[in-house]
Amino acid sequence: MPVKVRLLEAVDKPAVMAILRNTPEFKPIEVDVAGELIDAYLEDPKGSGYDTLVAVTDGAIAGYICYGPRPLTVGTWDVYWMAVNRQLQGRGIGRALLERAEADIKARGGRLIMIETSGTPLYISAQRFYQARHYELAARIADFYEPGDDLLVFVKRLN
Repeated sequence: MPVKVRLLEAVDKPAVMAILRNTPEFKPIEVDVAGELIDAYLEDPKGSGYDTLVAVTDGAIAGYICYGPRPLTVGTWDVYWMAVNRQLQGRGIGRALLERAEADIKARGGRLIMIETSGTPLYISAQRFYQARHYELAARIADFYEPGDDLLVFVKRLN
């Protein structure tokens, strides 16, 4: 199954939102925030501060990633959101999205990528995915999101 990664277009938003809503890790308020970032990107792709890509397989949206430069830093970037259709996970779609984002970040002078995620068991597969892509756990803040839900910060230095 070949994966094509391209810039998000307005017509892609319903499919991306469906993927987000069907991702059990994301709470409804988080899905709303992701939708707001998509809207900001679609309204002003160059000035929004966000870059958003989609993965397409068999003519359908299979996943997406949203990333951007971290304000007030030199060369540090954040991956804000990433999601892959649950039925298609494990087929290289997330890897293709992250690799394309990393290449873009590096080409634009990025030197460090940060990914923040939850420390709950629901996010174990995400944590393993980042570690398999050579992201290191750099910080853990206990009870950050709520009691029992730590913030994990993964980082990757680009050479």
